[in-house]
This record gives sequence, C-alpha cells and structure tokens, in this order.
Amino acid sequence: MAQVALVTGAAQGLGRVIAEQFLAAGYRVALTDVAEGAVREAAAVLDPSGEAVLPLRLDVTRKADFAAALDAVLARWGALHVAVNNAAMTPMTPVMQITPEEFDAVLTVNLRGTFLGCQVFGAHLAKAGYGRIVNIASLAGQNGGTASGAHYASSKAGILTLTKIFARELAVFNVTVNAIAPGPMELPSVRASVPPERLETLIGMIPVKRLGNPAFVARMAVELASPDADFTTGAAWDINGGIFMR
Repeated sequence: MAQVALVTGAAQGLGRVIAEQFLAAGYRVALTDVAEGAVREAAAVLDPSGEAVLPLRLDVTRKADFAAALDAVLARWGALHVAVNNAAMTPMTPVMQITPEEFDAVLTVNLRGTFLGCQVFGAHLAKAGYGRIVNIASLAGQNGGTASGAHYASSKAGILTLTKIFARELAVFNVTVNAIAPGPMELPSVRASVPPERLETLIGMIPVKRLGNPAFVARMAVELASPDADFTTGAAWDINGGIFMR
C-alpha cells in the first residue's frame, strides 16, 4: 500500500512543489491550505484523476483544524505516515516598523502552526508506532534573515528548536522529526516580494551566485520521509548555496 503524506501550505510555492515530489515518489498526498479554493485547484492540476490527492482546508492556527484534517485523511486512506509542516507567512517589514499585531500573526502561523502540527500528527504517529515529520525552517532562523522580517526569522529559529524537542520526545516511538533550512529559492513569490535590486544584492551574497532549486528541497523532504531515514532525527538540513556554513 502506498504511504500517505500530508503537506501544509500546499496551495502554492514550496509547499506545492513538495506535494508534487511526494506524488512523484508514489505517495498519496493530502494537500492542505487555509485557501480552500487554491488548494483544490492545485490538487486538480497535480493529479487530475483525484485518486492520489486529498485537498483540505487547514488553518494552522487552529488545533481543531489539524484534528479534522487527520480524521479526513484516515477516513480516506486509513493511515498517515508523513507530515510536512510548511505553511508560513513571509512578510519583510523592517524591524522597527513591525507592529505587535503583525509580530503575533507571524509567530502564530509559522511557529505555533508547526508546534500544533508536530503535536497532533506526532501523537497519531507515535500511537501507530511509525512516522516521519519534516518541518520547513529557513536560513533566516540561523543567520537572522537576509531578505526576511525579524518576526519571520524568529519564528524559523523557533522551528529549529521545536524540531529537536519533538525529535527527542518521539524517537522511542519510531517517529523521526527533522527540519530543512532552505536559503532563498527560485520561486515566483520570491521574485514578486523582493525588490530587484535587493534580490541582486542577495544573490551576490550567496557563494554559488544563484537562487536555490525548490524541487531539490522537496526531494530532500521525500528522502527524510523514507523508511530508510531512521537514523537521522532532530537535524537541520541546510540548503542555502553556502551562505551559511556550520
């Protein structure tokens, strides 16, 4: 039986690419997003037959939505093996201009959303005795951000810490929890949100002198989700063109 993966924030951007790569690897995939119409459109494009996809509305700020998504996946396919916590807000507001409301909104979606995903899906996977959780962090959480806001960078740093905490908690249940920390990616959202001159400066800071390939990030998520990836947990996998080296 094909394994089942769930991806948050899958209507567009990196989340959609991740869903596409899981489908290519033979998974059944639940695509979730707060934008219900957009996630249904994405699912229809990725698998017109509808046999291997399940589009779901999921607001990652609501624990009840995670529980409802899990119930829907189990009702459709009877199992969940992999959860990818990807949904995020990425504002680039200068630090001195961030309002408390905007700060809270970003941390709620990015950090609390990842926490809730790890908690709800982690509990199910632990009970099942097997699973993989992949959290999408960011270079910004490691270096304070090069083109992103302070609230975004802070949320992604928190995701790296949460990854370690849940990895320790769930390891005994044969559930691994890892993070991927991408640098700037070649995505329409990046081209649209970063001013051209700022983007040119950013690319100049990257040793390989180009933006990253989101499909490679997605394939890394698939690798970390595989049954063979049972001896890596609590790790942060850097894909940043050399801009940050540990």
